[in-house]
Amino acid sequence: MVDVANSLTLPDDPALAIGLRPGSRFMRPIEFVASALLVLIICVLLLGVTSRYVFSLPVIWIDEVASISFLWLAMLGSAIAIDRNEHLRLSLFTGMMPQRLRGFVETFAMLVVAAFLAAMIYPAYDYAYEESFVTSAALNIPLSWRVSAICVGIVLMFALALRHAIRASRLSDLLLAAALVAGLALAFWLMMPVFKGLGYGNILVFLVIVVAICLIAGVPIAFCFGMGTLCFILFSTSVPTLVMVGRMDEGMSSLILLSVPIFVLLGCVLDATGMGKAIVDFLASLLGHVRAGMSYVLLGSLFLVSGISGSKVSDMATVAPALFPEMKRRGYKPKELIALLATGAAMAETVPPSIVLIVLGSVAGVSIAGLFTSGFLVAMVLLLVLAVLARWKAGVESLRDVRRAPFSLIWKTALVAAPALVLPFVIRSAVGGGVATATEVSTIAVLYAMIVGIVLYGGISRAKFYAMLVETAALSGAILMILGTASAMAWALTQTGFANQLAQWMSSLPGGWLSFMGITIVTFIILGCVLEGLPAIVLMAPLMFPIAKKLAINDVHYAMVVVTSMNIGLMMPPIGIGFYIACKIGNVSPDEAMGAIWPYLVALFVGLLVIAAVPGISTIML
Repeated sequence: MVDVANSLTLPDDPALAIGLRPGSRFMRPIEFVASALLVLIICVLLLGVTSRYVFSLPVIWIDEVASISFLWLAMLGSAIAIDRNEHLRLSLFTGMMPQRLRGFVETFAMLVVAAFLAAMIYPAYDYAYEESFVTSAALNIPLSWRVSAICVGIVLMFALALRHAIRASRLSDLLLAAALVAGLALAFWLMMPVFKGLGYGNILVFLVIVVAICLIAGVPIAFCFGMGTLCFILFSTSVPTLVMVGRMDEGMSSLILLSVPIFVLLGCVLDATGMGKAIVDFLASLLGHVRAGMSYVLLGSLFLVSGISGSKVSDMATVAPALFPEMKRRGYKPKELIALLATGAAMAETVPPSIVLIVLGSVAGVSIAGLFTSGFLVAMVLLLVLAVLARWKAGVESLRDVRRAPFSLIWKTALVAAPALVLPFVIRSAVGGGVATATEVSTIAVLYAMIVGIVLYGGISRAKFYAMLVETAALSGAILMILGTASAMAWALTQTGFANQLAQWMSSLPGGWLSFMGITIVTFIILGCVLEGLPAIVLMAPLMFPIAKKLAINDVHYAMVVVTSMNIGLMMPPIGIGFYIACKIGNVSPDEAMGAIWPYLVALFVGLLVIAAVPGISTIML
C-alpha cells in the first residue's frame, strides 16, 4: 500500500496509476545523486553499527549525516516519482469516465499538483532561510544544508509537474483546467471572511471535501493532503504557510524512518537474487503433496517472505508466478488464487520488517521492538484462520499424479533456502530483543542479502543494482512525501481543537474500550479502502492513539488492531487498492475475482475480532 513500497503497483492498473517507465534524460543526474545518497546512508549506518558494537566507539556525527542525506533522498526521490508517474493515486473513478472527460480530469489533477507546489516554493525557501541561523550540534554547519532539500525538491517537482501537464495534455484541456484551478483559488479567496467564521466547518470544507474531490480527480494522495491542508491554512486561518513546511519536515525526518528506503531496497534484492523463490520451493517440496498443501505453501511463503522484504508487492510478485501454474493444474480457479494471494498479503503485513509498523511506531511513539514482537504472533493468528478456510475450500483440488517429494529433494531445497529462511527470524529477534534498532538491522540485512545473493543465488549485475537504487529512491520519495503532507494535515486537525472534542466524545461512549475498538475497526477498514495504509496511519494515529491510552488500551495491542483493520480495507473491493495489485500480478480481471475474495475477507475479519477482543494475543510476548 503501499506498502507501498507497500504502495507500488504496475501501470494499467485500474485502481492505481503508478508507472514503472524509465525516467527522462533530464532526470538522469538527479537519479544518480539519489542513488549515491542511498548508498551513502547505508554505508554511514553500517559504519555506525560497526563502530558501536565492534569497537564500542560511537560516532557522534553519524546521525546528522544520515539525517541530511535522508531528507535530500526523500525530496529527490519524490521528484523522480513525479517524473516516472509513480506517486500513489486513486484512479478508480477516472477510469470510469469517458475518454474525453478523463483527459481533462487528468490535466486538472496535474495542475492541482503544480499549483500546490508553486504555492509552497516561497515558504520552503523562507523555512530554509530561517534554519540557516541554527547550527547542528555535531557537524557545526547551518541546518539550512539539510532543509534546503525541501525547497530544491519542491522546485524540481513543480517544473516536472508543469512539464508533464503541458506535454501530455490537449491545449484546450490545459487552458480550461488552468482556468478552473485559478477560478477555484479566487473563489476561496473571496470567501475568506465566510470561512473564518465557520469554525469546525472548515474541517469539512477543506480537509474532507477538497481532499475528496482531489482523490476522485486522481490527484496523487500526497498532494491531496497537501492541497487540502494548504487551503485550510491559507483561507481559514492566520497561520503562515511556513508552519506547514515545518510540519512536512517533521513528518519526513524521523530517524526511525531511515529504515524505510533500506527495507525497500532489501525487497528489491530479494526479488533480484531469487531468495524468495528458494523459500517457496522449499515449502512446496515439504507440503505440496497434502490436500490444500499448495494453499499452505502460498500462505506460508507470504508469511516468511514478508519477513524479509517488508513489501506486499514484492511478496506477491515473488510468490504468485512460482505457485499459480501448479495450483491451476490442480483445479484451483484463478479467482480463488487471487483471493488467497490478496488476503495472504494482508495477513503478512504485521510480520517484521513491515514498513507500516515502522511508520506507525514513528508517528504514534510506539516501541518498534514491541510492534515487531507482537506482529509476528498476530500474523500467525490470521494465518491460522486463512489456512482453515483454505482447507475447507480444497475440495476442488485434484491430487492425481501428485507424489510426496523425496527426502533428497526436501533436503536440497532446504539447504538452498536456509540462508534466506534465517533472515526474517534474525530481523525479528534483533529488533524485538533490543539488540539493535530497526534502522541498524535493516542495513545489516541488506549487506547480508547482497553477500548471500552474490555468493549463493547468482548475484546482481551493476546495471540491475543501479536500477534498484533508482527505483528504491523513487518509491521511498513517494512514501515519504505522503508522510510529510499527512503529518501537516494531522497537525491542522489537532490545532483546531477537533481532536480534543473527538477524544471526549469517544471516551464517553457506552461500552468503554470495546465500543472504541469497534469504531477503530470500522474507521480503519474504510480508510484502508480509500487511502492505503501509510497515509491513513499518519493522518489518524495522532488522533486515535491518545484516546486509546485514556481508555487504558495497550498501545501495541491497539496498533495491531489498527494495522489489521487497515489491511482488510486495503484488500476490500471495489475500492481496495491492494486487491487490484493482486489482480494485476495474477493477471486476473478484478470483476472475476471480486466475488471470490469475500469469504477470505470474512475469515480475516473473524481473526481481527479475536485479536481485538483478546489483548493477550498482542501482549503476551512483550
